Amino acid sequence: MSDTRTRTGTLARRALIALSASVLATGMLTLVAPASAHAADTDAISGSPCGSDGAADGRSRFTYEAAPGQQIDDCYLVENTGTTPQTVTVYATDAFNTEAGDFALLDANAAATDAGSWVVFEDGSTRMSLDLDPGQSRAIRFRLTPPADAGPGDHAGGLIVSAQTPSDQILVDRRVGTRLYARVPGDLQSLLNITGMTATYAPSLSPLDGTARVTLTVSNQGNIALAPTLVLYAKSFFGSDLTERRLENLDELLPGASRTVTYELGPVGQYVYVTVSASLYSRGDQTGAVSEAPVAPQVNREAGVWAVPWVLVGVLLLAALGALFLRWRRRRDDRRTAEWVAFTRAEAERTAAQRESIGSGGR
Repeated sequence: MSDTRTRTGTLARRALIALSASVLATGMLTLVAPASAHAADTDAISGSPCGSDGAADGRSRFTYEAAPGQQIDDCYLVENTGTTPQTVTVYATDAFNTEAGDFALLDANAAATDAGSWVVFEDGSTRMSLDLDPGQSRAIRFRLTPPADAGPGDHAGGLIVSAQTPSDQILVDRRVGTRLYARVPGDLQSLLNITGMTATYAPSLSPLDGTARVTLTVSNQGNIALAPTLVLYAKSFFGSDLTERRLENLDELLPGASRTVTYELGPVGQYVYVTVSASLYSRGDQTGAVSEAPVAPQVNREAGVWAVPWVLVGVLLLAALGALFLRWRRRRDDRRTAEWVAFTRAEAERTAAQRESIGSGGR
């Protein structure tokens, strides 16, 4: 009896200890998890143009007009907006348009050869590194000098502030860029063009419906950065409009850049032959330069495409074949009827002749 009570008490104590440990562990997890989440740090940087006092002056980009050899001094405000100390690198590079037409800057390991190579920082270098505490900012002075052989027109680039931090065994490069435009005076040319324009047609079951698809390449063949606008519509063989005019504003194209775009127009009826018309003109200079660039001439292009109503053609063809078949069958039946009538008549005449012959022989 005593042993039974002893074992019962031991089991009860063990159960109480296990329950207490479980409750304590749960409490520990509840307390530790929020503390860990609350302690998360952030890495963030920013960069913007600044004035002579070193404070941000509200500009969203750097825009200059400078002749070859002319020196222009300016300021770039770099700030650590995160919660951890960071080592940042500031440098200038060239700009380009991506295939989608976006404004982009070269990778960090690519050498600048245009406007990005014209920038020198206050320490005489083309790339500065500095340490910034959380919330700390610094105004970096720099000088832009177009070389003697700089051609007239717009030269695009950007100033970049970069911070590299390790994360899960990889190096994360955070880059913030500010656009830079340098216009060199001289023979400024605003010239847009449409190249490689093609059109296709996708019919539907209804002969009054379908879709015309047009693909074209817009190129900036001048030396001024321009923002193109396209006006597209479809018209019949006789020149009447089949669709409303579609207006498409494209992103800014840098000199020498091009972009291929595809649009669908509809509904376009199946009128045998359809012409897609495209008009291209510029919304003007978007760089913010003081000097006014010449207006780009409007460009008009057309591309024709067959829009044959094959379903209707098929129905008409089947109807014509059906009519021909019925006509052939009717003629065949008429011929057979005529042959039968002739045969019946011949048989009747032959029978009558036989009867007369028999009657004559009996007399």
